[in-house]
Amino acid sequence: MEKRNYSLVTEFIIIGLTDQSELQLPLFFLFLGIYVVTVLGNLGMIILIGLSSHLHKPMYYFLFNLSFIDLCQSTVITPKMLVNFVSEKNTIFYSDCMTQFYFFVFFAISECQMLAVMAYDRYVAICHPLRYGLFMSCQVCSCLVGGGYALGLAGAIAHTVCLLRVFFCKENMINHYFCDLLPLLKLSCSSTYVNEVVTLASNTFNILFPTLTIICSYVLIIASILKIQSTGGRSKAFSTCSSHIAAVGVFFGSLTFMYLQPSSVNSMDQGKVSSVFYTIIVPMLNPLIYSLRNKDVKIALRKVIERTF
Repeated sequence: MEKRNYSLVTEFIIIGLTDQSELQLPLFFLFLGIYVVTVLGNLGMIILIGLSSHLHKPMYYFLFNLSFIDLCQSTVITPKMLVNFVSEKNTIFYSDCMTQFYFFVFFAISECQMLAVMAYDRYVAICHPLRYGLFMSCQVCSCLVGGGYALGLAGAIAHTVCLLRVFFCKENMINHYFCDLLPLLKLSCSSTYVNEVVTLASNTFNILFPTLTIICSYVLIIASILKIQSTGGRSKAFSTCSSHIAAVGVFFGSLTFMYLQPSSVNSMDQGKVSSVFYTIIVPMLNPLIYSLRNKDVKIALRKVIERTF
């Protein structure tokens, strides 16, 4: 009798986004372009915030970490995906699959928490501007960011340890473009009850709780904005939140569609499309959203360009 924590499967075959050969090359160039924009955008945002002294504020400290998370998340998923588009046999070793899954969960949870922290930061800035420096001191900001990463680490370890105990013995074809949890559990020959319980608890805490935090923050923000008498003041207050609202909507919308719907109605093909948004599209959009809709970022970029040239 084989041990339950031993897998007969030594490698998996990744089906990818589509099995139509005529679409492989166009998709390769499409996602290569997206990945280049993602790397340049997020790396540029990290360098810009690091070089610009007037961006050394809590809001941009969180944005710095969000760009770092997006850069790493995209790098965990996209390069392997691009290789699979142009290779004949789309395989990944068991150990590499578990490693990819671990880092995917770590950065996904960290991003959920970081978006919630950024919503809280906007709430304090608009609703309690006179006490902003007290509420968002360096120590508080460091604790909030460190807590987000700690939750990501704990979630990644819990999910990966539970997945390592799953017994794979039959099918080894992952109906996805990376090693995600739900497609892997569908290949299991052993009970996945523990995985499902851990997934439900983790998703409730790491998706539902940040979502409620963001909703509550923006309800209070909107109530505070409506009390502002001048139209210009309302517009300025709302402009500081609009980019964050756009980023949150795309990320949590696609994440919720993938992980919080009942498994009976979950389609892997629909799930793959949803996953593209929060693993590939959102990391590309975030630096564009925050740079195009933020005057401070535009001013800092202009100053850096002037100093450089």
